Amino acid sequence: MLSTLLLFLLSLVLITKGADWFIEAAVAISTKSGLPKIIIGATIVSFATTAPEFTVSAMAAYLGHTDLTIGNAVGSAICNIGLALGVVIAVKAIPLDGGSFLHKSAIMLIAGLTLVALTLDRTLSSFDGIILLTIFVGFLYYNYRLQSAIFDGNENKREKLSLSEIKSDIFYFILGATLVVIGSRILVDTGTEIARWFGIPEMIIGLTLVALGTSLPELITAISATLKGHQDLSIGNILGANTMDIALILGFSSQIRDIPILDQSIMYDFPFMIVIMLLLIIFGITKKRLDRWEGVVIMLAYFGYIAGLFLLYN
Repeated sequence: MLSTLLLFLLSLVLITKGADWFIEAAVAISTKSGLPKIIIGATIVSFATTAPEFTVSAMAAYLGHTDLTIGNAVGSAICNIGLALGVVIAVKAIPLDGGSFLHKSAIMLIAGLTLVALTLDRTLSSFDGIILLTIFVGFLYYNYRLQSAIFDGNENKREKLSLSEIKSDIFYFILGATLVVIGSRILVDTGTEIARWFGIPEMIIGLTLVALGTSLPELITAISATLKGHQDLSIGNILGANTMDIALILGFSSQIRDIPILDQSIMYDFPFMIVIMLLLIIFGITKKRLDRWEGVVIMLAYFGYIAGLFLLYN
């Protein structure tokens, strides 16, 4: 028990320090390349921060723990908005680029609604997963086109950037991301063991503790980025990570084996996921900014969801 608790604390240290290097390197790459931080956040950073969710969900599917697969992916998407982004907005209001935010959040919402539609038969099949993976490919293509549009007519700026200029940034980006992933994996293993001491069901473990553990990279990244004045990196990271949680992770996991969907997911988890996505989008497009009180509302909604989860399904 003591070794489990010590490993749990070690994981927090790894995640925190890794995220610090990770953010600084991502911002440096963004600045030197000329790419807006919201694109860096929605692609490179999101790939790295969703690595824990991808690993845990795919491994759970391979081992036959499909409740953990779906609980981790959906729980992470909910946690990313309700907790990570809720905390960030509550700390500091975030101005938004209306067009970019709307497009990225629309792709996220489409992925969520598609998941709901595909699982009405209580199963996420391999064919269903291909549809989700297609949405993910569309998400990548959108970011590619957006990058091309930004650099259109400004090729000289891109040509000035050499590998030697960002070599150290790439090193710290990879090192930071590695520490975050390793720390998150240790946290998931130790946290799950601690939760099982109290007899918590696998689905609830996936939706809460494991989802929180695998979402810690997004949470730490979002908080670090905000404290350093890079809120647009936080928004891009969360929107990109949620699209990957649903479209990439569940799409890939369903290729390993068909994933049965519990009534709890259909009746409670999926609807709340859609509601909190819509809440974020509505708040974001009304005044082209996310105010602090809106962050508090999002956080309260998340805590209400967690309370209902334990009251109704534990």
